[in-house]
Amino acid sequence: MAERSFKSEVAKLRLGAGQEFRGEGILAVTKALLQSGVSYISGYQGAPVSHLVDVLADADDVLRELGIRFEASANEAAAAAALAASISSIMQERSHAFAMKSQIWLLDPRPNLPSIVRAVETGFELSEASNTPVMLELRIRACHVYGSFTARDNARGAFTLKDALEHPVRDPNRIVLPPASYLHEREKVEKRWPAAVRFIEEHKLNEVFDGEADDIGIVMQGGMYNTALRALEILGLADVFGKSRVPLYVLNVTYPLIDAEFVRFCASKKATLIIEEGQPEFIEQAVNTILRRADVATRIEGKSMLPMAGEYTGAVVKEGVRKFIAAYRGDLLADGGTSIASSLRSERLAKAQQAVAGKVHGRPPSFCTGCPERPIFAAMKLVERELGPHHVSCDIGCHLFSILPPFNLGNSTMGYGLGGAGAAALNAAGGKRAIALVGDGGFWHNGLASSVGNAVFNKSDNVLIVVDNGYAAATGGQDVPSSAADNSMRATKNPIEKAVRGVGVKWVRTLTRTYDVGKMRDVLKEALTTAVKGPKVIIAQSECMLNKERRVRPLMRKRLERGERVVRERFGVDPDTCTGDHSCIRLSGCPSLTLAPNPDPLRREPVTKVINSCVGCGLCGEVAHAAVLCPSFYRATIIANPTPWDRLKAKLRGAMIGWLQRRIDGRLAAA
Repeated sequence: MAERSFKSEVAKLRLGAGQEFRGEGILAVTKALLQSGVSYISGYQGAPVSHLVDVLADADDVLRELGIRFEASANEAAAAAALAASISSIMQERSHAFAMKSQIWLLDPRPNLPSIVRAVETGFELSEASNTPVMLELRIRACHVYGSFTARDNARGAFTLKDALEHPVRDPNRIVLPPASYLHEREKVEKRWPAAVRFIEEHKLNEVFDGEADDIGIVMQGGMYNTALRALEILGLADVFGKSRVPLYVLNVTYPLIDAEFVRFCASKKATLIIEEGQPEFIEQAVNTILRRADVATRIEGKSMLPMAGEYTGAVVKEGVRKFIAAYRGDLLADGGTSIASSLRSERLAKAQQAVAGKVHGRPPSFCTGCPERPIFAAMKLVERELGPHHVSCDIGCHLFSILPPFNLGNSTMGYGLGGAGAAALNAAGGKRAIALVGDGGFWHNGLASSVGNAVFNKSDNVLIVVDNGYAAATGGQDVPSSAADNSMRATKNPIEKAVRGVGVKWVRTLTRTYDVGKMRDVLKEALTTAVKGPKVIIAQSECMLNKERRVRPLMRKRLERGERVVRERFGVDPDTCTGDHSCIRLSGCPSLTLAPNPDPLRREPVTKVINSCVGCGLCGEVAHAAVLCPSFYRATIIANPTPWDRLKAKLRGAMIGWLQRRIDGRLAAA
């Protein structure tokens, strides 16, 4: 169950020629794919691509009508292997390096729907013209920007999957095998690259916007256009309609760069600023080379005015642009730019900072309320009390929050599905066993081979905990092969234990309820101390609470509307019993646990309190029991639409509790 459903929006994908499409960037990308006549789409989730995968899954009916096959791939490599119309998640900052290394053309369109749609459609044309794969860089802001564009009719693929199967084409020269691979390298430089440059120039994929201050200019990645224009507007160098006083050269194609376009843009300018998010400064270095070879003396500024690394937010870009304008055309800024600099330390900002100073505390990211992964780390802390610290090799996913307070568990993180592989070297005879973690998403991504298979093959003696919450939770709750949910489009319910045993693991334990902290602690302790050699795998299963709430709440709402009996559980703390030690908070870290004033005037320590965000997972009580803490937690059952029997029980309980309380009050009064 994905975190967001696009079922209501996918109807827009059927819009035809001349109709106006209004919506989100991620939907515009999908519509552009359908208009381009693709036959096959594969994808692997990861922000922001995960929502594109969700859109395609929800649009299954539309895809089937057009004869398009969509696959939710096992990992990025499987998605990229198709290369017909594949989408995969690569860290944004790595996209440029990946494109250069693989010689794949990289598109980075301006963050508006017409530009995004044009980039998708011309991307296919560029690929055909240069016989080279094309990568579209989808920035998070671009994916979620809203706007409109004029739609075209969806198109069936000219070359269908059936055609490919029935009329296979074989050309040994297209296979990467020497000596053909050497010919490929020559072809890239002598044919493909020039063809790409020619197509980009002829179709004007990059854009130039003129300005009155024509002795300077700004070059930017297409994805930085909105941020840069907003910075110019604040500085008084652009109007609200996007007309800039400074000439702009927008790189909707960031690789390859077009030498002739750079020379034309920079030739008459004394200085040009390059707004390039990410490092190292690939574009800035290349532009310096291009201009020096062309004997153009324009001064190139980039990382000298802007930070080398980090996100280029509006404030960051504004300050970089201000520095550049102040250095080369200070007359364009009011008071030479000093008034802008002082505005960053304005009185209003200072007052706001002073108002929150010492009152708003830093809060590290943590597990959601009721997360089934929290009890795993509570159990690990209890084991640590008995056996001492162990090396913990973490993985990518929600469980990585364990490295932060209150658990502070985790010594290394190598990559998705590589928790076990990251601990592979730590096998010392007679020494402590290392603990490795991997989520179910990472397990199916590449953990089965890299973490489990590798451990079996090399006779590792370490412990691997597979956190099985039933979904690829960190990327939005998509199903994985071991998900328990029925999925009409995918094969689920493939047990992780069966896969683990299939590659040769002998010692395997599966816990179907991670909230049982005592049992979790005992199994982990057994794995760390058993005399059995070889890898030990613990599969810790409980459904992701976010996805469970998304699944259960609509069902409960319908039952309430029908007048049916609905039972919910909540937990609380008896302030008279609470000792004020707060070990329960330190061992669980639940966001629903907080502090409250002690009602006893003779005690100063604040007591623990459970706030209304509690989802009734019961971890607080389990931790208190497993760690032998004070018995202050209680469970309350809330019944909507109670039956006569429920009402009778509540009445009897109230009478009994009232009688006991009155007896206690009487004894206290007599004393």
